[in-house]
Amino acid sequence: MQIAATITEIRALVSQARKAGRTVGFVPTMGALHAGHVALIQAAVEQCDFVVVSLFVNPTQFGPGEDFEKYPRPLDQDLALCRAHGADAVFAPGRTEMYPRQNLTWVSVEKVSEPLCGRFRPGHFRGVATVCTKLFSIVGPDLAFFGQKDAQQVAVIQRMVADLNLPLEIVVCPTVREPDGLALSSRNQYLSPQERKEATVIYRALCRAAGLIRAGETDVAKITEQMHEVLRQVPALRIEYASVADAESLAELRQARGRVLVAVAGRLGSTRLIDNVVVDVGAH
Repeated sequence: MQIAATITEIRALVSQARKAGRTVGFVPTMGALHAGHVALIQAAVEQCDFVVVSLFVNPTQFGPGEDFEKYPRPLDQDLALCRAHGADAVFAPGRTEMYPRQNLTWVSVEKVSEPLCGRFRPGHFRGVATVCTKLFSIVGPDLAFFGQKDAQQVAVIQRMVADLNLPLEIVVCPTVREPDGLALSSRNQYLSPQERKEATVIYRALCRAAGLIRAGETDVAKITEQMHEVLRQVPALRIEYASVADAESLAELRQARGRVLVAVAGRLGSTRLIDNVVVDVGAH
């Protein structure tokens, strides 16, 4: 496995792979890798000949007062995990490599970025879309791999790639969960033992909603009330939203129809947690 700290280095490695006729897979991450990231790397290894993983904590997707400074950066551990699971190259740039001067050019995906987390993290998806555009331009992958847990991020990136005619395919991999249902996240390590136990209420609320939809309930007000009933079992959870939205546009619905995204976001202590499930209405 080769490690590149500069744009020139990673482009040279990818160019060599391309000259050898190899397809390029890309897993963009902020590091602090866990089993969810491993699943993305493994999917890339299965589907591509040359796999690049990026490790970059992107400052432009953090808002004022968010956890940019304390976001975990266990570089040696991350590199070992990438090596163990078959990555061919790691791109681990510093901040000035990615943003050498004041950034004046931004990629904003309207509408899809505005509901759900967009209401609570203004500017976040502009930062995500911009850094992903930069990374796609730098690495030039055939396939890029993202996790379903970050459903709104996935929707933003898919729309961006389609609208800008970027020459790559986005592959969405299933959410990886702990045995008790908690979605894996690098931020889970912020949770106290008590908060870690309580965090499973989010997945229970999603399962309640999914069960109701599969049983034929389409009234979103009734579905979300049931979600809130479950979430209220943990008074410490500060709910940001419990939503039933169109899975592609993310427009919130009054009646569940088609493919719907059932999503929850909330805070336990200082930790922001998000999770979702996708349900096909009428599918059993």
